[in-house]
Amino acid sequence: MARLVGCVNTSHVPAIGKAIASGLQQEPYWKPFFDGFPPIRAWLDEVRPDVAVVVYNDHGLNFFLDKMPTFALGAAPQYRNADEGWGIPTLAPFAGEPELSWHLIDCLIDCEFDLTTCQEMLVDHAFTLPMKLLWPDGQAPATVPLCINTVQFPLPGARRVWALGEALGRAIRSWDSDARVVVIGSGGLSHQLDGQRAGFINKDFDQRFLRSLVEDPTWATRYSIRDLVELTGSQGVELLMWLAARATLGERVRLVHRNYHIPISNTAAATLALAVD
Repeated sequence: MARLVGCVNTSHVPAIGKAIASGLQQEPYWKPFFDGFPPIRAWLDEVRPDVAVVVYNDHGLNFFLDKMPTFALGAAPQYRNADEGWGIPTLAPFAGEPELSWHLIDCLIDCEFDLTTCQEMLVDHAFTLPMKLLWPDGQAPATVPLCINTVQFPLPGARRVWALGEALGRAIRSWDSDARVVVIGSGGLSHQLDGQRAGFINKDFDQRFLRSLVEDPTWATRYSIRDLVELTGSQGVELLMWLAARATLGERVRLVHRNYHIPISNTAAATLALAVD
């Protein structure tokens, strides 16, 4: 059976992509954020995942407001990205792992999660930036994208997303393969990009949330979506991806590395890697 080695959660602010393209990683504004990745890359070199299941939210490249699935899973042989208007270079296509994709689709639908199945799928910066941050040399593993709606209400609740992550973890472990799998959660933490609270960051909540993923992982599931918007900002609900990724691992985890930096483009940027103990 497949081995689930751990998860990595990270922010995906588009400005990160421009910083990488412009070689600004050592600039004072960016250095505290990029310094969080070498320990995680070293861990990835040790566990050598064959597949990355990337839990992220689409920002209008593949899905738009007229068709916004709650959960969508890719089942393509490769995944392309495109110019989103942020000035981020378009990357080469990412290899898919259709065998795992169809196994996950069968298992998750059997667990009563209604998925949109995508045999073609464009992936935006929420997918490509974590892959570039974690494998900067381009030697990334095969991928399976799992998209969660955090853009248009109604959004799935934190408890529902936690349950999805648990089912996803069971499905990965039941895959008849000797592959090593890592789960990536892409988004957050607290930020609001528009409206009267534009620029809102809740450092206290973010720090509590980061600790909880190690010590009390279901802590955030006590909050409704409206509570989470109030506590983290309208875009801070992207922490749902972190919850789903964490839920795949089970109870016993080991902290590999944690990093938190504010602000980057009016956003609380964080990174957290956990290994299966």
